[in-house]
Amino acid sequence: MSPPPFRLTMPARQTAPLVVASPHSGRDYGDPFLAATVLDRQGIRSSEDAFVDLLLENVPQLGVPLLAATVPRAYLDLNRAPEELDPALVHDVPRGGMNPRISSGLGVIPRVVAQGRAIYRGKITRAEARARIDAVWRPYHAQLAALMDAAHAAFGQAVLLDVHSMPHEAIEGTSARGRPPEVVLGDRFGASCHARIVDALEAALADLGFRVARNAPFAGAYIAQTYGAPDRGRHVIQIELDRALYMDEATLEVHPDFAAMRNLLTEAVARVAAHLAGGRGTGAVAAE
Repeated sequence: MSPPPFRLTMPARQTAPLVVASPHSGRDYGDPFLAATVLDRQGIRSSEDAFVDLLLENVPQLGVPLLAATVPRAYLDLNRAPEELDPALVHDVPRGGMNPRISSGLGVIPRVVAQGRAIYRGKITRAEARARIDAVWRPYHAQLAALMDAAHAAFGQAVLLDVHSMPHEAIEGTSARGRPPEVVLGDRFGASCHARIVDALEAALADLGFRVARNAPFAGAYIAQTYGAPDRGRHVIQIELDRALYMDEATLEVHPDFAAMRNLLTEAVARVAAHLAGGRGTGAVAAE
């Protein structure tokens, strides 16, 4: 049996209704995939949320489970619906049902990486696409759903922090009090998480020295839309971290102060966990 396409680290005892996940930091590319792409090892990693799983590795010590994908985003994007197949990449896919993500080459099986660079020489078969979805997408989402269900059953609510990283260029030209944000919190404008929980996370991050923005330029994608149902006590916040905070995007090497960044994020999660465990923001609350 193949190993699961994710790494799940459970706490000794879960003490808060939090689940922390990193769906885009997988880096197990494998020789067959590397042989199939026209990109070199550096290029294929450009859409990866590099090292986010390592930034979060101390979260289980807080009594919070950590789910981290091991399969890379360039192979399959876990933050897409399984139906988001790109007819420009996958044989025998009808052109109906296109959306901007698919049109730009960023469907569930991506056609391009950063700067629109093509991953493949040609198309892949629909059977290959379905095999990837069955082997990677379905097990990951089954595990994520199980973690959310368990948290909801134990605490009366479930809160997912879905953690990503963003290229520094993605936030250049945006501003938070004159300077670009370092962290963007996406709650789909209140549709995926109650404002009191987002307020608590934003306050924790700001107190720790981060410039924080909401929903611009990233408001949350498939995971936030699918798992966020505040009226049923299920909340999702998509967190985007500026990669320049902790790594060199050109060399894909971490900064010398990487551990300090990890400690700050761990502290932010700890404060949100304490906020939730204390009963504030709990219960089913209607989406605003």
